[in-house]
Amino acid sequence: MIAANRTLDPVMIRTALPAEAAAVAQLHVRARSTYYPDGLPDDGRDWPALWAQTIERPDGHVLCAVRDGSLAGIASFRTPEGAPAKTVKLFQFHVDPDHWRTGVGTALHTACVEQWQADGRRTAVLDVHVDNHRAQAFYARQGWVPDPENPPAEDDHHLFLRFAVPGE
Repeated sequence: MIAANRTLDPVMIRTALPAEAAAVAQLHVRARSTYYPDGLPDDGRDWPALWAQTIERPDGHVLCAVRDGSLAGIASFRTPEGAPAKTVKLFQFHVDPDHWRTGVGTALHTACVEQWQADGRRTAVLDVHVDNHRAQAFYARQGWVPDPENPPAEDDHHLFLRFAVPGE
């Protein structure tokens, strides 16, 4: 876990608090709704409850980016079931649309990488929606590449990316 709050003027990165689950869920839904051309599908999930569980997982991390006292971005990651211990999956990474192109995403990604390094991770993986070209471009700028071990199936709605965590 990040030992101390990290501030990159004017963005502070810190661990999410259980009391923030509803705010995290709101940001998540707001960001996700931008890349569904027909609107965000109602998946019937109780996102505040799911985020509360995610925040409280002992084997995972949820980081928040805070700018000017407001939640501006979130990232959640952990080792996926069945994966090698040196692999981490970035399950969720969202920046509030009002904060796009302001450095929030880069600061949040940098904090994730620092945590992965501290945890001894060597490889990070994620999947990104095929229609989310903005996120795909962001990940490419950060060094993510298509995952050769997980090419998308013809009818799949996600692309699978891989990141080599810098370090020893």
